[in-house]
Amino acid sequence: PPELSILNNCSPGQLEGLCSFLQLSTCPEPFLVRFCSWLLALTPDLSYSSAAVLAEQLFLRRVLSLSQPPSRHLMAALTSFCSNYSHPFCRVLVAVVLQEPGEGAEQTKLMCELVEECLEPHSVQLVLSQVLEVPLSEKLLPVLQAVLGRQEVLPSELLDLLVLTLCQQAPAFSTSLNYAKLVMAVLTAYQSQVS
Repeated sequence: PPELSILNNCSPGQLEGLCSFLQLSTCPEPFLVRFCSWLLALTPDLSYSSAAVLAEQLFLRRVLSLSQPPSRHLMAALTSFCSNYSHPFCRVLVAVVLQEPGEGAEQTKLMCELVEECLEPHSVQLVLSQVLEVPLSEKLLPVLQAVLGRQEVLPSELLDLLVLTLCQQAPAFSTSLNYAKLVMAVLTAYQSQVS
């Protein structure tokens, strides 16, 4: 709809107010899919800050409250949004999910699925750097595994940080099968760069 061009003319504060007025954080998921498809058709693309506001308003509450696998509508909306705005999505949503205490099994599975199937290579690197900024936990190991499964070429400083983190955290994961798999994946994928 042509009315959506207003999204390009709002400040982040105005956009938050508009999202609140339209109740986008609680809108039905089929509408969310349609709204995200409209966002892809916007020209010009949304600014980084506007996309970050929308990522938070559209998805944060929904993702944090997951207690079962996301619906196909929610996955379609996430995939659609990430196809054009994966960097602000990662900055807003992935960072919060990674820092959430507790198990967060559904959130972790969702992060893995997004890393494996939706995010651009530079956003995959961003997810890796975000994971390495927080203390490693059993919940985060599958996310790292998903990042490595993408077989992206990592910048040397990021690879060095990953290896250093794995070495430093080894005593805490002495009985973890996921940790062992992760170390093997690093050694397999980057054997020429890991001494």
